[in-house]
Amino acid sequence: MTADASSGPVPPTSSTNPLAPSRALRDELRARREAFLAKIEGDVAVITAAPVHIRNNDVEHHFRQDSDFFYLTGYDEPDAVAVLSRVHDEHRYVLFVRTRDPERETWDGPRSGADGAKADFDADAAFPIGELGEKLPGYLENARRLHYALGRDPKMDARVLAARDFVRRRQRFGVMWPSTLVDLAETVHPMRLTKSAYEVEDMRAAARATTEGHLAAMEVARPGAYEHEVEAEILRAFRRHGSPRPAYESIVGSGPNATILHYRKNDRLMQDGELLLIDAGAEIAGYAGDVTRTFPINGRFSAPQRRVYEAVLRAQMLAIEAVRPGTTVEAIHQITLRALTESSIALGLIEGPLEKALEEERYKKVYMHRTSHWLGMDVHDVGSYFVFEKDEPSAKSRSARVLEPGMVLTIEPGLYVGARTELTAEAEIYRGIGVRIEDDVLVTASGFEVLTSSIPKDPDEVEAILARRMPRA
Repeated sequence: MTADASSGPVPPTSSTNPLAPSRALRDELRARREAFLAKIEGDVAVITAAPVHIRNNDVEHHFRQDSDFFYLTGYDEPDAVAVLSRVHDEHRYVLFVRTRDPERETWDGPRSGADGAKADFDADAAFPIGELGEKLPGYLENARRLHYALGRDPKMDARVLAARDFVRRRQRFGVMWPSTLVDLAETVHPMRLTKSAYEVEDMRAAARATTEGHLAAMEVARPGAYEHEVEAEILRAFRRHGSPRPAYESIVGSGPNATILHYRKNDRLMQDGELLLIDAGAEIAGYAGDVTRTFPINGRFSAPQRRVYEAVLRAQMLAIEAVRPGTTVEAIHQITLRALTESSIALGLIEGPLEKALEEERYKKVYMHRTSHWLGMDVHDVGSYFVFEKDEPSAKSRSARVLEPGMVLTIEPGLYVGARTELTAEAEIYRGIGVRIEDDVLVTASGFEVLTSSIPKDPDEVEAILARRMPRA
């Protein structure tokens, strides 16, 4: 396919390939590749699919495609390599893929094969993955730089570097070789950081499925049930609403487990009078939801629980209100720190005065993580939080990245009074209380949109919803 043809509209297709992307996604993927190619003039990029990992014996882990590879190709099969080139105009986009194999497809499901890679994924050329060693050197010839994610897959690293070395040895024939190796993240990750309108709709879908999971959890959580029973209902709701997998392992922590930030065993019997902290998100079309809610298992906050909960909610609302183009994640974090430190002093969890407590980071006793992270194809999504002057990559030249429309971040303050937290006798009433409240927030041109606003968090509303739960038979 010629360079001119590759930039035209996606042709109609009557493909029966169940792995083929929709027309809308094909248009989106083509736009991403063209934007990427515009950034690598004179260069070539090699992007590899995720490998299959063995769980035990001959059983594989659930396959999840590499996010960078999927972002640019939409190809959701292992053992694949994409080459994007500004050097060879007739082959700007090439895929190396698994061959069709009726016997293996009987066991593992359909494959697209080289023909499907061209017909359904718009590759200019496609070849069996077994031909990578033979053909890749040709695609590296006369490129100035090679964009590649070195270190993710040692076996693939060896194949790519061997092809590069082969081209280097051909210098005596007048062939230029990519003498500079550039981390693929340098080009792809800034693109992924700002979401297109298409991506935002996928993230809305992930937020909707995530919402259903959290609402289902509120329906079934009660004293005498196990944490994993709640987790099962969350996952059931995710799947019912189109999610092939959770975006990460769900955290369902009751009582003291709510004070463990990455608790995942989810095997405790829930007790009357405790809080339940649920951190769970659905994945839709490769995009993640990430939400935390905390609520009383028996339906009513105790007075100490409500005080801690309201402190966290106040901090979250202040942080969300600060989201707008031009501000930074660091500025939002500082707002959160001040609010949580004020509340922690008032509750007697830490000592004041406020400015001294902030200066000495006394809040870390009960709040030890950041307020936000990027959200997208990965739950802790790509993109730097600071930018550096191009000619001076040092701490002195560092500045916090400014928020722009299309970025998505979490806002997730918390307070955790664990078993080892040092407390005064008066503050012992807060022992074992862990509260985190987290939402997914889109930066818009005029401010923000909370994608997960349908999941209740006002304490009165939470109690009202819990009061309507059907009693267990």
